Amino acid sequence: MHRLAVQLPGEVHDRSYPILIGAGLLDDAATLRSWVSGREVFIITNTTVAPLYLSRVEAAFADCRLGTLLLPDGERHKHLGTLDRIIGALLEGRHSRSTTLLALGGGVIGDMTGFAAACYQRGVDFIQIPTTLLAQVDSSIGGKTAVNHVLGKNMIGAFHQPRGVLIDTDVLSTLPARELAAGLAEVIKYGCIRDPGFFAWLESNMPALLAGDPAALSHAILRSCETKAEVVALDERESGLRAILNYGHTFGHAIETHTGYQSWLHGEAVAVGMVIAAELSAAMGMLPAEDAARIQALVSATGLPTAPPPDLSVSAFLDHMAVDKKVVNGRLRLIVLDGLGAAVVRDDIDHAMIVSALQAAGAPHE
Repeated sequence: MHRLAVQLPGEVHDRSYPILIGAGLLDDAATLRSWVSGREVFIITNTTVAPLYLSRVEAAFADCRLGTLLLPDGERHKHLGTLDRIIGALLEGRHSRSTTLLALGGGVIGDMTGFAAACYQRGVDFIQIPTTLLAQVDSSIGGKTAVNHVLGKNMIGAFHQPRGVLIDTDVLSTLPARELAAGLAEVIKYGCIRDPGFFAWLESNMPALLAGDPAALSHAILRSCETKAEVVALDERESGLRAILNYGHTFGHAIETHTGYQSWLHGEAVAVGMVIAAELSAAMGMLPAEDAARIQALVSATGLPTAPPPDLSVSAFLDHMAVDKKVVNGRLRLIVLDGLGAAVVRDDIDHAMIVSALQAAGAPHE
């Protein structure tokens, strides 16, 4: 087992929390119970994950007043209506401010549970048990919680850090191949933005990762979590450095919004976004063209898409990108690469260059 920590000192008390990574951790009842300060627990999961893992997690809280809520699976359910359903279930169960919410699922469950925890009675504790690769390496860490709006992804949310993150690598054995590939998009991101050595390792080990090799996946998860924890500790609320974790995401979110959060997985959209951002970086003279080609080749090697939906025009792309959390004072901030492993945030990119990059990716002009 590997143990990391997200170091977040607070004004009143230390807000640091652990990330545990290992096989069979769902059965570590002692650790899970130690993260619950009261005697009330409310587990939020979905109809796909519950039959596989819910009973094992429930066993850790035999001495607690335990409630559960099963939600439908999918990004299209990540909205205020589902949040209202969670809050309603908590109220109907008469859960107090001492309750702990537990997210058992992928990024959608984690985001909604965390946001509900931030809102319920002005804030209660929560725990992350991510069951997809994407959630394990990215969304479960760092305390960004949100729901989507029809006009934009993750535009309604709050920063709310978990008490702990428990990553059981065994659960990936039941993950569909498409979901595994989508998670690898976020893994590739870390190599692009901060670790060229890790990027090279991914190039050599992608076949093992796609085959579900436990050792390869464990290393990829560990290195990704180390990078995410390091960046979050330096910039918890995304006032500067943390924005680099959104490499490819502004373009990707536009794809998700355009498709109504239904036909594309988050990682698939981000994969295309990273390719576009790499090409834009190369066009700006910041990233060598051969490295932009390496990024596209690695994304392609996972089986992920490298081009946006054919019906997403340049003008629609730009409209969706204008409704983005990274727009500050009317200026769109994009994450580009000043060399492989060196992401920077820029708000001065020429509009024509962005249009050209979108057209080069395959987006029709109209």
